[in-house]
Amino acid sequence: MSRPLVAIVGRPNVGKSMLFNRLVGQRLSIVEDTPGVTRDRLYAECEWCGRKFDMVDTGGIEPSTDSEILLFMREQAQIAIDAATVIVLVTDLRTGVTAADKDVANMLLRSKKPVVLAVNKADSTGATDPGVYEFYSLGLGDPIPVSAVHGHGTGDLLDECLKYFPETDEEEEEEDRIKVAIIGKPNVGKSSLTNHILGQNRVIVSDVAGTTRDAVDSSFENEYGKYLFIDTAGIRRKSKVDERVEKFSVMRAQLAIERADVCLIMIDARDGVTDQDTKIAGLAHEAGKASIIVVNKWDLVEKETGTMEKMRKDIMRDLSFMSYAPILFISALTGQRTDRIFELINFVNDQSNMRITTGMLNNVLADAQARVQPPTDKGRRLKIYYMTQTGIKPPNFVIFCNSRELFHFSYQRYIENQIRAVFGLEGTPVRIVIRQKGDKE
Repeated sequence: MSRPLVAIVGRPNVGKSMLFNRLVGQRLSIVEDTPGVTRDRLYAECEWCGRKFDMVDTGGIEPSTDSEILLFMREQAQIAIDAATVIVLVTDLRTGVTAADKDVANMLLRSKKPVVLAVNKADSTGATDPGVYEFYSLGLGDPIPVSAVHGHGTGDLLDECLKYFPETDEEEEEEDRIKVAIIGKPNVGKSSLTNHILGQNRVIVSDVAGTTRDAVDSSFENEYGKYLFIDTAGIRRKSKVDERVEKFSVMRAQLAIERADVCLIMIDARDGVTDQDTKIAGLAHEAGKASIIVVNKWDLVEKETGTMEKMRKDIMRDLSFMSYAPILFISALTGQRTDRIFELINFVNDQSNMRITTGMLNNVLADAQARVQPPTDKGRRLKIYYMTQTGIKPPNFVIFCNSRELFHFSYQRYIENQIRAVFGLEGTPVRIVIRQKGDKE
């Protein structure tokens, strides 16, 4: 049985995201005083009174609106409502009951789901503010005064949610899933790929650059395995990041990279590799993440004989520091070659987790030195004693030698290439640390 899901909904700017952050105990959702900042559904795992459950923050519901983005936000909130075990409707004590609150309450009543009514911004302690009683008019039962800022009433709120959870004898163990971050510049097709994979409108798709602001998690399972896809906000050039909200989004994308096991680096086939693509790929490389370069919108490119091979060479030239990453040409819109993504994800994840015995490594090291003698400087020759693996994700190796200064970068690259030639390690960076006699452990 899957974990219970609590959906936080309400009209814009009542403090849903701040309450979400307070309940999950970390700053996951972007908080700004601008209506419409939270656009997609944002998930997090919670625990209360020994029960584990998932919580989802949604974009504010505008029951009647002409704005395209606000209509998308309402659709996303509706999907969260449909999947929820219990719904928390957040209202604002300071503004009182509004017409929008009544419309949202009626929408929730029609869903036939259990609803817990939270009256936010009840920041003072002591006697209950008389304004809370006005919210009985929504017909959702007893309103619970809470303060997302100070945390007042949040325990009562979670206690009320727990009443609607199904009985369970024991908590289901969390399943191992490969975490996949989909990264790239704005409007390259990240959300379209996520939606195609999941087979539903899981993420807002719009041709307005910057539509996805939060990193959004989606669990998925098929015949290839179990995955957690993280669709991230498009990373813009720093000069283009004017709003504070956009800065948060870039930070969120970087955090998504840190969380991921595998990064899908999406590139627009019509643009080729841009400076921004290089910087984004560099973030994944520096973080040591297994990566796949996904060239999207391949269906929109006019093709001649050798078009794909030419672009492959251009990408390898422009992203030379990621020559280990496989390249896949797809169309998220038509689904062309998207079925290959799962095989590649599994493959590069396995490569990133590969362990090699010290004996095998030193056989390769001896053979490499026999082929190309270690460098010398002023009569001193580099002596390499042995090599061992110290970690995975990415594979980390330590080489012990007589002098770090003599171990030229080019020879280090040569050793890395010899290791890759024998053991593969395709799709993953490799970290090599050089130690010499006298180094402290």
